[in-house]
Amino acid sequence: MSDMLDLRSSWLSQDELEQARERLPIVYVEAVPVRTDAWGRVARVGLLLRAMPDGSIGRALVSGRVLYGELLRDALLRHIEKDLGPVALPRLPVSPAPFTVAEYFPDPAVTGYHDPRQHAVALCYVVPCDGDCVPSQDALDLTWVDPHEAASASFQAEMTNGQGRIVRLALAHAGVLD
Repeated sequence: MSDMLDLRSSWLSQDELEQARERLPIVYVEAVPVRTDAWGRVARVGLLLRAMPDGSIGRALVSGRVLYGELLRDALLRHIEKDLGPVALPRLPVSPAPFTVAEYFPDPAVTGYHDPRQHAVALCYVVPCDGDCVPSQDALDLTWVDPHEAASASFQAEMTNGQGRIVRLALAHAGVLD
């Protein structure tokens, strides 16, 4: 596999990343981890608890950058394993088509999706996970909740930067919400 791209060389230094963020949108993948029942219906939604860039604590999705030369499926798997552990056993989508695209801007008034650091384009996926999910890296906790609880106003208030809307869209896409 000598013609495969070395992804280790596609990491940017902190300075390079800051310069790139000032000049162009950054591509992300975001996953809404779910547990499904025997019929494939969403039974639980996994939400991370993590420290946000502004120092607050909030609920969040599995999320991260797509590296140069990296397939979307590989980026999804890498970030799921980073946030939920190596035995989360995600069932990645057959198609790389997301259920929605979220455009994050430094100005929250533009789209309602907010990232004070950058303009980012996030491809969003619902990903069933069958294994043992353990929060890792910078995630403080992982909570599995009923889909209707995840869509409730109280849980939505715990989500930051518009990610609560992504959860609601994911649940609607999965046929859980009316």
